[in-house]
Amino acid sequence: MKKRLIQVLGFLMSSLGWLFVLCTMAMDFWRITQLGGQGGSFIIKVAWYWSNLWKDCYTDSTAVTNCRDFAVLWSVTPFVQAVRGLLMCGLTLGFFAVILCFVGMECTYIGGAQKTKDKLLLAGSLFHIAGCVSDVSAYCLYINRVARTAFSRSLSPGVLRYDLGPPIFLGLVGCFLILLGGVFYAVTVYRVILPESKVVNAYGGGTYMTPRSRGRTRYTGYYRPYRQYGLYGGSEPSKSSKISKLSQTTPTKMSERDAFV
Repeated sequence: MKKRLIQVLGFLMSSLGWLFVLCTMAMDFWRITQLGGQGGSFIIKVAWYWSNLWKDCYTDSTAVTNCRDFAVLWSVTPFVQAVRGLLMCGLTLGFFAVILCFVGMECTYIGGAQKTKDKLLLAGSLFHIAGCVSDVSAYCLYINRVARTAFSRSLSPGVLRYDLGPPIFLGLVGCFLILLGGVFYAVTVYRVILPESKVVNAYGGGTYMTPRSRGRTRYTGYYRPYRQYGLYGGSEPSKSSKISKLSQTTPTKMSERDAFV
């Protein structure tokens, strides 16, 4: 029951995280800056410049927005192109991860035997983590580019200092949810990586006892193990041992007497 609950929780968290990442690709205001309205006075004309992954825009104080779409694929700024590629790679990995995890979950009735489902779930969790790393790399690349311009001491004319917009923070939250969901998946199937050690009973289920020593026994210490053709090893020879000695020596004496006669 706990295993199913953890898997369902991981599925919800990872799916919500991928939804956040997908939404950020279509959102505006990845970076934004404001011109005018200095000193707390907004009577002066104010303008906002903002950008996303697909266009650069300008909005004035009358809420009129003018945008310039990126013309062709190869004319886009290189870092924007890299961010696009990393996000798309992460989403592709996430798509396969969601399918593998859905098939491998214990509460679903597809995927074959339980061992096969565990392997699928483990593969899905690895895909989730790999996709999360790809998306985090994309956001970090964009943040680095904006921060490097914002904190630069000298800028060339016409270059603006931008601030980070809401899509960046939403995407980072989504990556955290994806990573947490992948860890939840992996925890429930860690036995696939670290199987339990099997104890082999070489004596058919019986109890194995160590052989006794040749000295005293563990009971009294006065008797020693019995030998099949020898004597008892007690402190004094027994009556039966004396009889056995007599039976061994008597025929020898009789044969000497008969030979003399």
